[in-house]
Amino acid sequence: MLHQIHTIARYTLLEALRNRLVWLFFAVAIAGIGLSGFLNELAIAESRQVQVAILAAFARFASVFLLATFIVTSMIREFNDKGLELILALPLPRAGYYFGKLAGFGLLALLPALLFGGLMLFFAPGMQAALWTVSLLCELWLIAAFSLLCVITFNQVMTALSAVMAFYLMARSVAALQLIGHASSGGASQTVINMVMDTVGMLLPHLDQFTRTEWLVYHTGAWSDVPGLLAQTAIFLSLAGGAALFDLYRRNI
Repeated sequence: MLHQIHTIARYTLLEALRNRLVWLFFAVAIAGIGLSGFLNELAIAESRQVQVAILAAFARFASVFLLATFIVTSMIREFNDKGLELILALPLPRAGYYFGKLAGFGLLALLPALLFGGLMLFFAPGMQAALWTVSLLCELWLIAAFSLLCVITFNQVMTALSAVMAFYLMARSVAALQLIGHASSGGASQTVINMVMDTVGMLLPHLDQFTRTEWLVYHTGAWSDVPGLLAQTAIFLSLAGGAALFDLYRRNI
C-alpha cells in the first residue's frame, strides 16, 4: 500500500503544480510585500516592526486560505468527475487513498511554508524565521487534514470551505474566549458557557500558539516551543484522520 500512497501523493502534488498554484503563492508574497511596505511608510513609530507584523499576518492567512480552497475544490472536482469511484475500483483500500491524498497535500503545504519562511529571513534573524516556518508548516498540515475531513463529510464546496474557515477562526481565538469567560462574573448561564468553551478548547488545537508574529517582531521564539506544537499537530492529525476514515468507509460508493 505504501507504493500506492506514494503514487496518489505524487499525482496530487502534480495537479497543484499544473494548476499554477505556486505562481499564486508568489503573487501573494509580492502583494504582501507591497502592502506591508505601503503601511510601513504610514507608520509613525516602529515602522519596521509594523511592516514585519503585517507581512507575517498576511502571509499566514493567505497560505491557509489558498491551501484550504485548493484542497476543497480539487476534491469536489474529483468527486464530480467520478475519479474517486474509478480509483476505489482498483485493488486499493480506502485508507490508502486517504493517506495518499493527505501526504500529497502535506507536501504541497511545504511550498508556501518555505516561500514565506524564506521571505521572513529578510526581516528577522534566521532562527526566528526558521521557527516561524516550522510552525507555519504544522499549521498548514492541520488545515489540510481538516479540509480533507470536511470535503469528505459535506461533499459541497461552500459548506466545506465555510467549516474550515470557522474551525480556523475558532482555533485561533478559543484561548482568548476562555480567558474572557473565566474573567467575567456571572450566574449559571456563564458557567455553562465556560464549560462549553473549555470543552471546545480541549478538542481544538490552540492555533494562537502557532506561527506567532511576535517571534519575528520581538525575537522571543525558542526551540523549546516546538515540541508542544508538534504534539498538538500529531494529536489533531490523528483525530481528523480517524474521523475522515470513518466517514469514508461508511459512504456507499
